Formats: sequence, structure tokens, C-alpha cells
Amino acid sequence: MELKKKSLAANKSLKAQLFQWLNLRPEEGKRTWMMFSFYTTVSVGLCWAENSTVALFLDEYGSGQLPWMYIASAVMSMALVFIYSWLQRVFPLRWVMVTIAPCMVVPLILMLSLRVGSFPLLTVAVVFVLRLWVDALYVINDLNTSIVANQLFNIREIKRTYPLVSSGMLVADVISGFSLPWMLQFIKLEQVILIACAVIIFGSGILYYLSVNYPQAFPDAPQRVIPEEQATRHRRLEVPLRRYTLYLFAFVGFLQIIGLLVDFQYLRELNLSLDTRELASFLGLFGGIVGLCELITQWFISSRITERFGVFVTAAMLPLIVGLILPAGITFISLFNLVPGLQAKGFFWGLVGLKFVDELLRYTFVLSSGPVLYQPIPERIRSRTQTLSGGTAEAIATGLAGIIIIATLFVSNQYVPIHVQKWVLIIETVLIALGCLRVVFLLRSRYVDLLVLTAERGELSAANVGLRFFHQGIIKILVEPGSISDKKSCIELLAQMDSQGAAQVLAPLLIELPPELQRQSLEVMLMADVSPIYALEVRALLEQPQGKNDPEVFALALRYVWLAETNPNLSLLEEYLQPRHHSLIRATASALILRQGTPLQKIAATKTMRRMLTHKQERERVNGVRALREAVYLQALRIYIPNLLQDESLRVRCAVLEMIAATRLEEYYSALVAALYYKSTRSTAMGALTRLENEALGILLQVATDVYKPEIVRMYAWRTIAQIGTLEAMESLWKHLEMSWGVTRYHILRSLVKVNSQAESGSSVDTFHQDQVENLILQELKFLGEIYAAYLDFQQPQIPRNQSPETERMGVITGLLQRALQELEMDVQERLLLSLRLLYSPEKMQAAAFNLKSASGTNLAQGLEILDHTITLPIKGLIINILDRRSPQEKLNYLVEAGLGEYNPMTVKQRISWMLTLSHFLSDWCLACCFHYAQVSRIRLSIDEILIALRHPTSFVREGAIAYLSVASRRVLLELLPQLQQDSHPLVATQVEELMKKYSIGE
Repeated sequence: MELKKKSLAANKSLKAQLFQWLNLRPEEGKRTWMMFSFYTTVSVGLCWAENSTVALFLDEYGSGQLPWMYIASAVMSMALVFIYSWLQRVFPLRWVMVTIAPCMVVPLILMLSLRVGSFPLLTVAVVFVLRLWVDALYVINDLNTSIVANQLFNIREIKRTYPLVSSGMLVADVISGFSLPWMLQFIKLEQVILIACAVIIFGSGILYYLSVNYPQAFPDAPQRVIPEEQATRHRRLEVPLRRYTLYLFAFVGFLQIIGLLVDFQYLRELNLSLDTRELASFLGLFGGIVGLCELITQWFISSRITERFGVFVTAAMLPLIVGLILPAGITFISLFNLVPGLQAKGFFWGLVGLKFVDELLRYTFVLSSGPVLYQPIPERIRSRTQTLSGGTAEAIATGLAGIIIIATLFVSNQYVPIHVQKWVLIIETVLIALGCLRVVFLLRSRYVDLLVLTAERGELSAANVGLRFFHQGIIKILVEPGSISDKKSCIELLAQMDSQGAAQVLAPLLIELPPELQRQSLEVMLMADVSPIYALEVRALLEQPQGKNDPEVFALALRYVWLAETNPNLSLLEEYLQPRHHSLIRATASALILRQGTPLQKIAATKTMRRMLTHKQERERVNGVRALREAVYLQALRIYIPNLLQDESLRVRCAVLEMIAATRLEEYYSALVAALYYKSTRSTAMGALTRLENEALGILLQVATDVYKPEIVRMYAWRTIAQIGTLEAMESLWKHLEMSWGVTRYHILRSLVKVNSQAESGSSVDTFHQDQVENLILQELKFLGEIYAAYLDFQQPQIPRNQSPETERMGVITGLLQRALQELEMDVQERLLLSLRLLYSPEKMQAAAFNLKSASGTNLAQGLEILDHTITLPIKGLIINILDRRSPQEKLNYLVEAGLGEYNPMTVKQRISWMLTLSHFLSDWCLACCFHYAQVSRIRLSIDEILIALRHPTSFVREGAIAYLSVASRRVLLELLPQLQQDSHPLVATQVEELMKKYSIGE
């Protein structure tokens, strides 16, 4: 299959081609360009200031004092990071981000004024502080930029845009690197720093303009003002969030230590080889060359690799290459002298190469992936978390690096031979890189879990709760004061989590619980196997004073005790047949006697039950029918069932349905299916049919597969089959899933997903069915290709004003058909997500689906990110692009490239005819729109296509086919009208009646 390029893609404008080269979308262009301008401008100033202060520092102190600089820089940066975080709590985030850089430039200018003074000692000290302050300004600026990016872009956008934004640093490296040597020919280093301060202030002005243009991205309230709902949500996320933040802290710290170890060795070698001005010029030229390479990588490679391989692969590249592969290469070349010409300077150029790769990866892949790692953190606390974890980690890591270097130099000078000393720091770099790779692995394991928790989609199961502690918690809640509704919920949860062990928890508490909870507890205990072990606690309920007994509790306790007894004394039950006892107690006693009594006892019980089943009071009839569920001997009472099924009381009818299932009355199974048609009895009918298991499977399949049955009844039939849950029921679902399409497939998928999510295994199906689901996904994707192709062919040209009524009608129907195609696409996407829930973790897929349905771009991006880190199918990228908000043409391009679609342009007549050959794939509304379009466009259709539509179970499809016939073939219509007159739906019947009057048929 191949795409006809000329028809699908018109000649693109230069702007569109540029966006494609840069892997950007048009709606992201302005924000990205403004962020790029801000970051580039500020970074140019910082680069000039950094290179100038490095040269001044090395001239005054030499490379031996660099470790102390690292330690002092750590203290300074950490203090400023805490101040920056505190400012976010006091002032609106917008003003903090805009003013932080200008405020930090002012002390820099003041220090420069002291530098030109007449105090030599003060001048030397100012050089140290200048270098220290510029380092801190670097940390705050990078932190500030990543926070601004996280506010402006969502989790998917940031993967595409941040590589371009962060390339502002690379452009700055190029500009500053090549301009600094030229500037130094005319001005001093101190004047370069002053110019740098002015450039930084100008860059902050661009950020202010950005914040004004996108006010929705920057909160106006300080971050201390947090709504109670968000605070509660944050408390629920506190533990996993703390762990994730700790791993982020370690990751940032390890990367910083690796960079400083490489930087120290690199600068030490430069200091030994070059003087001050040569050093500044070399740093500038090196920065320019590196910047060019980084720029090419960042613009054209970084975002694509991040999207293709994921954020964690790109994050692991630096520790893997700089910390392991390159040090091993330098060692191998130096020890074995593989390049003789480099013997004298081999280690020096090895460090230059190491620094080159470190800069290249750090300011491309790592810098691009950094903000993405903070996206799972809730937006309200993200910036502060990023400030504290990112900024503090860098500061602490800087101090640790300084301490490591000082300690290493001291130990090396004392105990290590001179020719081996230079390898000690290389070995330390390798060890730290191994630790960094381990942290990346841990981060990856927590990333998607935190995304899911942030989306507030999670489920509880016995697999992740310790039953002993769970039981203790239930007992504590039931014993301590609290609301009845909360305690009821706890008992329901106990029944779901551990139905067999529920009696162990509930039986000792029965006597202390209120009647409502006693009743619920006994029902839960009766659902499990009745055990004589707990009969004594239950019997205590029967021995309470008569005024304290709740009739329903007494009846349940009576049933439990007598069923638990091995040889019960049924003569004691005959006392409870007397009219003075409550009807529920009489009915329970009658059912127990019918189950185990002597013939005479059964006769007495039957008379009691007969009086109850025919009693005028609803309560008597309901209790009588409920009691029959436990009876075995029903021969004399069967004659009352037909009348009870027609009883005026809903409670009676529901009780009869439950009794039919409990006693396996096959002749009344049809009544259970009939009850699915009515909302009032549907839930009871489903429960009753589920209890029948495979006995109900045949009649349920007849209903579910009959297209002429109401859709809602078919849907609940599939759900009931799924709830039956036997091997035969599940196999029938899988069999019909492959054979079905459209809404039927949707209902079966929903049923399978619900069963799968309730199972403790939870997340996936077996291998055979996994292959089946993957094939279904491919089918759905191929069908999407047909939808997009049709949508492109039906794109209507701009209709001029004052058009004719026919043209106006054509435009309306074309719009209806396009909307029907869009709705059809949404249906397919829904089935895709349901299919994925069968293959992967239900919790993650549920969270992803919830976010994908949101109108918010941020939530959509979060859902796509969950899918990106969960799906392992080869076509993962295609699925994500299909579920993303892209144009039909883009999506069709992706399908064609994947070999799952084709586009051969057709005329509207050809496309309509082709779509009708796929009528069983189309939705009912889309099929009806096709006939209406064929009617107004005078498109000739085949007789078979028309006859199929006339027999369609949906009324508006039949109405569309009749409307088409009224224009296309009046002769055929006149022949069919008398037959269509008996249509059951009022819409079609009215249409036929009007046509018969129009053509004077039957007069």
C-alpha cells in the first residue's frame, strides 16, 4: 500500500516545513520562540560573566583552590535556592520568576565597583565572591527556566519544545564563545561582566513580556494559598511523592558531581598549559565549538530521540558514556599508547574530549529530559518541589564534589604514586556514574506510578493489602464510635476482600453491633460456608429479650444456627410457624422445615407458606417468596409463581426472580431474561442469571446476538455473561469479540475489562487471547484509515453566500456526515483504549483514558505519557499519535507509513459506494448519513445495499433508505411501500404514511 503524495499532502509552506524539521507543532511555535529568546539572551550574559570570572579566579588563585570554590558555591547556591523557594510562598510565581535574575545582577554590579577600588586584599576577595555569585546565578537561572517551561508546556509538549528552548544556552555558547576573544581585544574583563549584567536584565524583560502574553500559565496567588481539596490530595500522594523526589534529588546530585569531577580535571590541565588571556580565549573558542555541535543535536536530534526512546534512555546517556565508556577509552589508549603521536598530551586531550562529550550530552539530552521528570508532580506544588529538589541537589552535590576532590588530592599526595594520581578521580567518576544509572532505573519504576496516582485512579485488592492488618483495621472501625454508613462500607469491603474470613471478624462483634450492622454481617456470613464454629455467637442473638430482637436479624440468625447444626431439632422450629410471630420469622422457619422436616412438618410449613404467598399485605408476600429461596420442596407452591411474577409490588417481583434462580426453576428462566428489559428489575435479573451460571448462557447469547433486540438489553446480556465468569462464558465472549464489530464489540470489551479488573491477576490476558487483542487493535487502526480517507474526501469547499436551497442542504448533510465520521473515530479510539486495558495494568490504562477524555491539553499530555511508558507493542508510537489531537491528514499519514492504511483519492460518489460496502463497520448514524448524502447528490446505489438498509434494526437507517428510494427509484418505492406500512417504529410508519398519501396509494 502506498500513499499518493501529491493528493494527500499539498506543497507545504516554508514555516510548516521548518516546524516539521524542528519537530514542533504550530500552536507551540510562539511560546517556544519567546522562551528561546529569553533563555538565549540571559545565557549570553551568563557565559560572558562566567568565562571572565573563571579567568580572573584562576589568575588570582590557581586551579588548586577550585575545590574550595565548589564547597563555597554549594553553600551559597543552597541558601539562594531556599530563598527562591520561600519567595514563591510569599509572592506570586510570575513576579518571582521575572525579577529573580535582575535582583541577582545588582550585587554583581556592586562587587565590580569594589573590584576597581584601591584595597588589594578586598580586590582579591571580590574575585572569589564574583566567581561564587556567577555560579549561583547559573543555578537559579537554569532552575527558573525549567520552572517557567513546566508552567508553559504540558508533559508531551515539553519533550518537543524544551530541547529547542534549552538550545538557547547552546546558541549563547556560540555567540559568547566567538565574541569574547574579540571583545577582550578592546575592553577589560571587568567591563565584559558589566555588559553581561545589562544583557541579563534585557532577557528578564523578555520573560516579563512572555508572562503577560500567557497569564493563565503563571498563578497570581502565592503558593502558600492552597485549597483544602488540593491539600488533601497532596497528603494522599505524600509518601510516593517523597520517594520520587528523593530519587530526583539523587539523580541531579550524581550528575552534578560527575560534571564537577570532569570540570576540575579539565580546568586543572588548562591552567597548567595556558596563561590568563589564552585561557579565557580557549574557553571561549571551546564553548563556541561545543555550542555549534550542541545546537545541531538539540534542534534536529534531541527531541526525536526523546520521543522515540523515552526520557529515561536519554537521561542515562550521560552517566553511561561520560562516566563509563569514555574513561575506559582514555585509560585504554593512555596505558597501551595506541596513539604514539599523542603520548605527551594524550591525557590532556582525553580530558578535553571527556569535557566535550559531557557538555554535549548535559546541555542536550539531559537538559531536555530534566523538566519532563518533574511533570508527574501535581502542578500546584511542582515549582517548589523542583526548586528544592533540583536546586538544593545541585548545591549539595557541588559541596560534596569539592570535599571529594580535596580528600582525593590529600590522600593521593600522601599515599598514591605520582604517575597514578591522575587516575584516582577517573575511578571515582566511574563509581559515581554506576550509582547514577541505578537511580535512573529506580526513577523509571516510580515515574508512571506517580502519574497514575496524580490522576487519582487506583484500585484496592487483596493482593496489595495484608489481611491481618486489614482485619485489625475493620475491627477497630466497627468497635469505635463512628457513622453507620462508614461501618457498612467497611463490611462491604471485607466481603469483597476476604469473604471466607469475614465470619472470623464479624461473629465476635455481632452482639455489640446495632441491628443494621447485625443484619449486614449475618448476610455476609451466610454468603460464605456456614460454620458450626461461629454458631454460638450467632445463637446469642436468638436468646436476647423479645423486645430487643429485630425480626430480620432474628430470621437470619435462625437460618444460620439451624444450617450450622448437624442434627437440628426441627420440632423447635414449629413454634415459629404461629401467626403471632413476624412474617419473616415464620417464612424462614417454614423454609427450613421444607428443607429438612418430616412429611407432616412439611405439610404444616406448606400451609403457612400458602397463606403468606396469597396474603393481601405486600410484606407477607415478599417474606414468603424470599424464604422459598432456601426451600427444596416446592411442588405444591409452584402454582403461585405465575401470579407472583405479575404482582403489583416490585419487591415481590424481584423476590420471585431471585427465588427462580435459587431453586433452578427452568421453566421460568425466560422470565429472568424478560426482566432485563425493565430498569426496575434489571439489576435483580442480572444477579439471578449470574447465579445460574452456564444454565443461563444459552438464552443470554440468544438475546445478546439478536440485532433486533433493544441495544440496552443486549448490552446487559453481555455484562451478565461476563459476570457469570465460568470458562464457557469467557470463551463465548472471546469468540464473539472476534466476530463482532462496532457497538457490540464495545459492549463485549467493556464486559471483559470489568471482569479482568476484578480478577486479582488483574493486568493481562493469556498469550492466546493477547494475540487476539493485538489483532483487534490492528483491525481498528486499519478501519481508522478508512475513516480519515473518507473525511478528507468529504471536506467541503467554501460555499459562497446566497447559495441555492439545494446547495445549502448539501452543505448541511455534508457537515452531518463529517461529524458522524468524527464520532465514529471517537468510538474506535474508545475501543482501542478498552483493548489496551486487557493487555496492560487496568489502573494505568484507566488513568490514561480518564486524562485522554479531558478537554485540558495538560491532562491529555499526561494520559499520552502514561501510555508511552506502559505500552510495549511495536506500534506504540502509532497508537499515541492516533490518540493525540492531530488532524485527520496527519493521522492518515502515520497509518500509511505504518502500512495500516492507504489513500487513493475518490470522488464523493465513489467514496459513498465504498463506505456502503463497509456498512457493517459503520455506526448506525453514519450509515443513515450516507443514504441522505446519496439522496441529495443523486448517487446510484445497488439494490442489495438498499434492501440491507431497509431491513436494518435501527429506525433512522430505514428512514434514510426510504428517503433515498423516494428520489432514486420511485417505481421500486411504490412496490415496497405497502410492505413498509407495518413498520413498528413511529418515525418510519409516519414517513411511509406521508409517501403513500403523496403517491395516492391505497385510496
